Amino acid sequence: MAVSADALRKQLGKYKFRDLTVEEVTAVSRAHPNFAFSMNTYTFKDGSQKDLLNFSGTIPVKYGNSYNIPIRLWILDSHPFAPPICFLKPTANMGISVGKHVDAHGRIYLPYLQNWSHPKSTIIGLIKEMIAKFEEELPLYSLSSSDADRQSELLSYIARITEGETDIKSKSKIGGVRNGGCFNKVTVVGAGDLGIACVLAVVAKGVADKVVLLDLSEGAAKGGTMDLEIFALPNVEISKDFSASTDSKVVVLTVNSLGNAQTYLDVIQSNVDLFRGIIPAISHYSQNSVLLVASQPVEIMTYVSWKLSAFPKSRVIGVGGNLDTERFQYILTKLLQAEAVGKDAWIVGEQGEDKVPSWTNFNQSYVSPFPGLYRAVEVLKGKGQRSWSVGLSVADLTDSIMKDKRKVHSVSTLAKGFCNINSEVFLSLPCILGTSGVVETVALEEDPEVQEKLQSSAGSIHDLQQQLKL
Repeated sequence: MAVSADALRKQLGKYKFRDLTVEEVTAVSRAHPNFAFSMNTYTFKDGSQKDLLNFSGTIPVKYGNSYNIPIRLWILDSHPFAPPICFLKPTANMGISVGKHVDAHGRIYLPYLQNWSHPKSTIIGLIKEMIAKFEEELPLYSLSSSDADRQSELLSYIARITEGETDIKSKSKIGGVRNGGCFNKVTVVGAGDLGIACVLAVVAKGVADKVVLLDLSEGAAKGGTMDLEIFALPNVEISKDFSASTDSKVVVLTVNSLGNAQTYLDVIQSNVDLFRGIIPAISHYSQNSVLLVASQPVEIMTYVSWKLSAFPKSRVIGVGGNLDTERFQYILTKLLQAEAVGKDAWIVGEQGEDKVPSWTNFNQSYVSPFPGLYRAVEVLKGKGQRSWSVGLSVADLTDSIMKDKRKVHSVSTLAKGFCNINSEVFLSLPCILGTSGVVETVALEEDPEVQEKLQSSAGSIHDLQQQLKL
């Protein structure tokens, strides 16, 4: 039975692009009359809730025999510019086959979702790809009567996920294969100049057995990606499929939205919408990875990655002040001819104009005879951050993580509890890095001016975050 367009418009009062959504949903209703539509509350990983349109029904899949696979799709209020959230909806006599496109809780991951782009992408197109992928790898199987009894006990648990609670992480083996942690694999997400610079720097550093470059751009390989394919580096794989990232130890995020946003907040929201289609897939395929965020603005996008992944805070870090700190320490050492002084100096807080010089275990008696200290700060302000320089910084951080070096870096980490900061914001602080990400945060000198600047940065970042829709 086709859904009424007028009834839909009334229900979708808070949707940003209501008419576009109504037009597409009515087309889906005509193509798949068995789907039932309703408005329900969806709970996101951070605990926030929204009333969202969703529909459930079955799709026909041929896998030897013909099967009707039950699914449920949630339509976000930014549709059609953001992809739906998709789940299987198994009955008591069905078991979930965890694989390339489905996790243990029935969440569906497809290339079509990752590459979602209006107006090219549609729900009907998504369903067509879903059918095609499920015909390659059936996502459900029939249970025996005894298994079905146990399955019914689990269904209420899984139903919490399909009904819109997404805070429970799968611990199942993806694709039935694990490498025991012995394979050093790094994935770089985004094939722009920064992504390619990161790939080349990581390869040059020799810290990974394999580097995967996930190219999320539309169409065939072009620019630097094409050159990487032509000159075929031995341990580099280029892919558009998120499953290629499976079991990465470090995932580097370099993507930024190139939309037509008019305000700074719109630009950030555009990046958040982009990450909504990336982070769940990454956390699905590499559940024990460290996420290393180089996308801008790095403090906010690191926070977004943490919220969307539901990873521990230690395993989500931003490149933050690492590059500026390495430069600052180098300049200080050259100007003051005192290597120990340089090693105690850090750039903390935000990237950009609001970055703050600070020290750990620093003997202030070093400072007064050397006006060169302030000159070092001025020299640093004149240094830009090119793609290749950020790539070198990313390789430096990756090296410390992969080799468990326990080296101290200034990286974006959850700053709540430091310098009297009470909000969930990410700022650059000196952190010891190892295979699990941030092992420990190193205390800064108790400088009231530094603390005031960090608190000011935390306040402005938190205000921006409060205006974002995750």
